[in-house]
Amino acid sequence: MSTVVKTIGIIGAGEVGSQIARAALKVGYDVVLANSRGPETLTALIDELGPGARAATAAAAAAAGDIVVVAAPLTLDNNLPVDELAGKIVLDTNNYMAWRDGHYPMVDSGEKTEHELRQEHLPHSKVAKAFTHIQAPRLFLSASPAGTPRRHALSVSSDFPEAVEVVTRLYDEFGFDTVDNSPLSESWRSGPGQPAWNAHAHQTREELAANLAAAKHGIPRP
Repeated sequence: MSTVVKTIGIIGAGEVGSQIARAALKVGYDVVLANSRGPETLTALIDELGPGARAATAAAAAAAGDIVVVAAPLTLDNNLPVDELAGKIVLDTNNYMAWRDGHYPMVDSGEKTEHELRQEHLPHSKVAKAFTHIQAPRLFLSASPAGTPRRHALSVSSDFPEAVEVVTRLYDEFGFDTVDNSPLSESWRSGPGQPAWNAHAHQTREELAANLAAAKHGIPRP
């Protein structure tokens, strides 16, 4: 049974989270946004986004969303509302950056991907890596209707086919084709420094599949 999505919770209201909110509102979803500082600090953004958008705490945004986007870096000590995210598809837009996040030895060594760690943090959720190799402004600049020649594509990675299905549908509504790069253990292929990352959104489905296949372990992350 397909997940019915009417409301998208978004935890993280920076450049990525706010741009995903704009794209979601454009195609008819409601959005509930949260940040680390509290809903009262999001008044200007909510006013800009207009009807269909509201601010909440992270727990409330997680509870309100039929699916939830996490547009915030991973921390080794989980800071997400686990109970409110239980049973939900969670889209993780995080890219591990050692200069920003500090070094995570298990990621640096290739033992685990950052998205596998996110899944461990949310054991009762279905995590999908999504929106990670596109610059936020390109969610509109690179989008095009289905069937457009050389339509740009984005990748998704998940251990759950139903999460891949939801992301594929959302990508299409936002204006992109999809390449399935599952499971989460393969999500490093679209990470910083890899060919798919370097191309950003400037790649068709065929080009993205080739770039994912060309990924190599050991490429230094920015």
